[in-house]
Amino acid sequence: MEFSAHFRLEVRVTPADVGKRVSVRRLREDPPEGEKFTDTVGVLTSWDDGVLLITRRSGESVRIPESALVAGKVVPAAPARRKGPAASYEELARVAARAWQPVERERLGEWELRAAAGFTRRANSVLPLGDPGVPLQDALSLVREWYAARGLPAYVQTATGAAGTQELLCAELEARGWEREVTAEMWIGALAPIGDLPDPGPDRPVVLAREADEAWLGRYQRKGVSGVALEVLGSGPSVWFATVPGAEPGIPAAIGRCVIDGRWAGFAAVEVDPSLRRQGLATTVMTALARRALSEGASAAWLQVEADNAGARALYARMGFTAHHAYHHYLGPAATDGGASAGADDRVGRLPGGEIGGEIGGGATERYRSV
Repeated sequence: MEFSAHFRLEVRVTPADVGKRVSVRRLREDPPEGEKFTDTVGVLTSWDDGVLLITRRSGESVRIPESALVAGKVVPAAPARRKGPAASYEELARVAARAWQPVERERLGEWELRAAAGFTRRANSVLPLGDPGVPLQDALSLVREWYAARGLPAYVQTATGAAGTQELLCAELEARGWEREVTAEMWIGALAPIGDLPDPGPDRPVVLAREADEAWLGRYQRKGVSGVALEVLGSGPSVWFATVPGAEPGIPAAIGRCVIDGRWAGFAAVEVDPSLRRQGLATTVMTALARRALSEGASAAWLQVEADNAGARALYARMGFTAHHAYHHYLGPAATDGGASAGADDRVGRLPGGEIGGEIGGGATERYRSV
């Protein structure tokens, strides 16, 4: 509860606070008995025509009529973390990007356009860390043109819920018809406690390798992995693939992937044979990878998990991970006029500057379940 019984009900937010994190209390439209008010906490992304738009940590946008406000205040910045690693959104976004690299990229100001033949949204979306160097509408038109030229839908990856995230950009995208398709969360934690978990014993050996072999790929949830996908999977500063052999040769009981990058170890693709779940195999894989990362000097861990993956979230919470921020992929409006842009007024020239590398064909994106 943001407002205590002793708090004086007063609206202390104004349109000048757009872009700040706020907490407001408002009257319910059809309140249940005894529940006259409801509270909303998030970033104030707009205040126009008597309506406030607040973006919650999850990325959900809440519209609140100014007339319904009862109280409101600006929320101070969150205190520094006292447990586990401290990190900014930008640091984590760049670390995650280095751990899952596209095969083609191009700069648009401080934005990075990424493509990998449609293999996962992360490798086929814009990472907008800063100013694109042109007005937003022009930038979005350039983005759609760039992806249309590669036979790909235009996605922009954004984040909410932490200092320096992109609630304002999310609101601008939604106002322009971009649709939020997928929301997941970045979780972080200390690495040593994972590596200190008990050794599972000789009956559950973990094989670590620099490349994903046929057995590993056979357990990986995305079937028919292409050469482009292998390039993305193998990208990163120091990549390790873990395999727990199964009862039958060539059919792993569990797999995992870890990318070590300075102090960070990023876990992904932790998958277990469905018939062997709840036997600690995911923990076994992560423990072995954590020990490898600790030996290379890492001290902190990160991973990405979808909101509806209850089993994974429970496991990671037990390991000491906590949510840092939510991230989203916004799909551009249905293209017209050859697929390059929304209309004649949006058509602009080629991206200013930047290099293009690699050959990219068309490809359909697929829904992913991180980790």
